[in-house]
Amino acid sequence: MIGTRGVPATFGGIEHHVEELGSRLAARGHEITVYCRSNYVDRAARGYRGMTLRRLPTVSTKSFDALVHSALATADAIGRRDALGRRDALGRRYDIGRRYDIVHYHALGPGLVAPAARFGSRACVVQTIHGLDDQRAKWNAVARSALRVAGWMSARVPDATIVVSNDLVRHYAERHRTTVTYIPNGATTEPGLPAQEIRDAWGLGGQPYVLYLGRFVPEKCPDLLLRAFRQVDTDHRLVLAGGSSFTDAYVQDLRALARQDPRVLLPGYVYGRRKQELSSNASLFVLPSVLEGLPLTLLDAVAHGVPVVASAIAPHLEVLQEDQPGGRLVPAGDEEALAKAIQAALGDLDGERRGVQSFRPRVVDTYDWNRAAEATEQLYHQTIAARG
Repeated sequence: MIGTRGVPATFGGIEHHVEELGSRLAARGHEITVYCRSNYVDRAARGYRGMTLRRLPTVSTKSFDALVHSALATADAIGRRDALGRRDALGRRYDIGRRYDIVHYHALGPGLVAPAARFGSRACVVQTIHGLDDQRAKWNAVARSALRVAGWMSARVPDATIVVSNDLVRHYAERHRTTVTYIPNGATTEPGLPAQEIRDAWGLGGQPYVLYLGRFVPEKCPDLLLRAFRQVDTDHRLVLAGGSSFTDAYVQDLRALARQDPRVLLPGYVYGRRKQELSSNASLFVLPSVLEGLPLTLLDAVAHGVPVVASAIAPHLEVLQEDQPGGRLVPAGDEEALAKAIQAALGDLDGERRGVQSFRPRVVDTYDWNRAAEATEQLYHQTIAARG
């Protein structure tokens, strides 16, 4: 697995995807190596949930972090051989060639180095596209051009390309005239936890709150949510749990905006038990993004039975299907509509909770990590068979 920051996952949807998928593939008997960035994973970590962790350095800058690490990981992956070797029937040792059967890239940018694995080794190359990264606001014109090239390559270089949403299936059919494999993300179905650590740390639990959970980047629109929430008449707090993703200037502006409303809490990135407590005890989850792949935070909120207000973009429509109690949809970028939807949902939380329970079983059944692992395993076997 190349292209992720690494596991155990703290922040980052791709990291959580790789952790959930890789651990299940390992449980099915496969040897899974996750290449981890030195600025994300502790140097003492060697394995996690059945996966082998291989930690390599990178350059901690917005433009080169993922690319440099992916290049080093690719060179390492296609250069590694089985240390034990193999022996034939007469006991003679022979070279079995490259160690890995599959080199699996995640996201657009890391795929720029996929040709090295595709044409420089006998490994099959698989690439999962989690979203259209060339449309993200943090990139300058040069980076966007490079990512557009990566998008073109993702439709042509890998032996198989996976996408996580039907909207991305449509994009590849229309833009690249190619067929890709749809394997969606899964929802976290772990039981909710009582508000203990979040009560001790931030006084949450006794006082109800509205939750945003994710990176502080322009396309996720936490600034829009802050402005909309100022129009909401409520005693609820607004918790924006997240932080910078090479977007420090944007985050500074966001913090200045948050200081104008005493109801707002910015606890930073949250992991582990605190994240699970926040997700399962919120009165309402809000995701006003203008660009997403298939957000795990939305799936997890529904799986925890938390009512949702989300922008009416294609990936959210895939999950919620329609504007309904428990799953409110508003036009992307519409501050007034967002404020009204939050106000209405908080005004009838019992009805919203009943509403989300009505479609929760469909979401949990459709977005299932075990099914995703099985589909990925089948694709691996098909890809290897097709290469002979």
